[in-house]
Amino acid sequence: MSLSRFFILHVLHRQPLHGYEITKQVAELTNGCCAPTEGSLYPVLKEFTDAGLLSLVSQVVSGRERKVYTLTPMGEQAWQVASQAWGEVAAHILRAVR
Repeated sequence: MSLSRFFILHVLHRQPLHGYEITKQVAELTNGCCAPTEGSLYPVLKEFTDAGLLSLVSQVVSGRERKVYTLTPMGEQAWQVASQAWGEVAAHILRAVR
């Protein structure tokens, strides 16, 4: 799983979000290094939804429809696996740069 995909799952692990908020929170969390663009975010969200990792609910806010994404139990499991894997990778990187 790519690092940007991991961060998308990570912010959704913390709370359900709509697309703009996902991008905003990933950008804040990574100082902009892994923030998905709108053009790259929505295909990933569709892929995750089709794979059963996310559920989707439409909400109307101020007359505009927003799609709010939530991790499913399978998505939580994917986040756990990715967290462990990226944690191990990060440890190796830190050892290599010391």
